[in-house]
Amino acid sequence: MKPDLDGCLDALRRKGLAPDDPVAVVVVGSVTRGWAHAASDFDLYVLTDAPCRMPGARTVAVPLTPDSVTSVDFTDGGRRYEVTYWTDAQVGQMLDKVTWDAFDSDESSLRILTSNEELFLERLSGGVALTGADWLKRRAEQLHDSAYRAFVSTRSLSEADGKVEQALGMLETGDTHSAVLAAKVAFQQATDALLDSHGVYGTHTPKWRARRVQDAGLDALPFERYWALETMADFDPQRPEDWVRRTVEFCKDLSLEVEI
Repeated sequence: MKPDLDGCLDALRRKGLAPDDPVAVVVVGSVTRGWAHAASDFDLYVLTDAPCRMPGARTVAVPLTPDSVTSVDFTDGGRRYEVTYWTDAQVGQMLDKVTWDAFDSDESSLRILTSNEELFLERLSGGVALTGADWLKRRAEQLHDSAYRAFVSTRSLSEADGKVEQALGMLETGDTHSAVLAAKVAFQQATDALLDSHGVYGTHTPKWRARRVQDAGLDALPFERYWALETMADFDPQRPEDWVRRTVEFCKDLSLEVEI
């Protein structure tokens, strides 16, 4: 289901939430990827040159300059909207954090972005510009050429490897229940690493992981194989350790398919 995006700008204007001369207004999230359902929100990013403060907006702190963004929720014509206001300068600062020089630095951290920053960037490449198409194209190209893909796929891969080791260690100590949970998380993180490495982002929206796997269509992870592991289809409660070992071995195989 890919809703018609016509009317989003009019809704902003009717609510008095459209700033004068925005740099861009971009629809992001599930509605742009064909994953929306009847209850889906319309997520909009409004880009401006100067900070935009709308009445009734909530403020979210970000480690940027300016040091916050504002967000407004409203309903119009039966549609629910969430609108977040960012400055163009903030976007530039986020992209500056994920340069190849930063990735290659021994002092760099794989968690250099907050969850809000990472969510913004992972949505950027799939956004649809209602205004400012040139701005969106330029920023999306900058994201593509950056080390963002390397940062997030390496981070997911590192977390998956850690959970694999934890699962095996828990088996050794007889903590089988915890091992099962650790192995399941390891598989999800390894899946994210593979998808991230192909630019199919969405670590911060795990509810869409299955859709990401379907859309990616990767030989290394056919959907049927993914879904069987995600739902633990072959899990035997009488022999949980067998499922843990099979799953962590598959995670190790999957990690070899991740290209940084």
